[in-house]
Amino acid sequence: MRAILHVDMDAFYASVEQRDNPSLRGKPVIVGGHAQRGVVVAASYEVRPFGVKSAMPMARAMKQAPHALVVKPRFSAYAEASEQVFAIFERYTPLIEPLSLDEAFLDVTASVGLFGAAADIARRIRKEIAHELNLPASAGIATAKFVAKIASDLAKPNGQREVRPEETVAFLAGLPVSRLWGVGPKTEDAMKRAGLATIG
Repeated sequence: MRAILHVDMDAFYASVEQRDNPSLRGKPVIVGGHAQRGVVVAASYEVRPFGVKSAMPMARAMKQAPHALVVKPRFSAYAEASEQVFAIFERYTPLIEPLSLDEAFLDVTASVGLFGAAADIARRIRKEIAHELNLPASAGIATAKFVAKIASDLAKPNGQREVRPEETVAFLAGLPVSRLWGVGPKTEDAMKRAGLATIG
């Protein structure tokens, strides 16, 4: 039985900024460019209740959260933090599939004998990231990649969720089709028109 982890850093760029600048901690932070022409690169969890999210035009984000603190991106800092995160992944398995700077699938099937159950490995990875890098991460554990990814999304922020093989059908059944990897708004609308509102 395969053991797959999806580990995803929480609000990665914003979390790096809050870590490196204590005055930003606990504050609504937007990482982005010019207020009129730029887009939101990252949004801290403190600003998300105002409807601010990644890829949103900065002008709209500032209308929705005029009190937010705007920080210019420091991509070299994010790349350095990413390298450190992936170095922690490599302690547990060489089978790493990066999806971006801040998330990856880890196949820990062969690692269970050395490090314990997959959920324990995920917990250890998240603990080491928190302790060594002072950054939050979430994880999903399942036998299939797409299930692990959905589980990590639902565990955010700074949590983890395991979906055991016998739980997979029930876990997926009530979720909206938008939770499926690659299903965007247009596809979701088409599926809803066809009577397919949920995965089950």
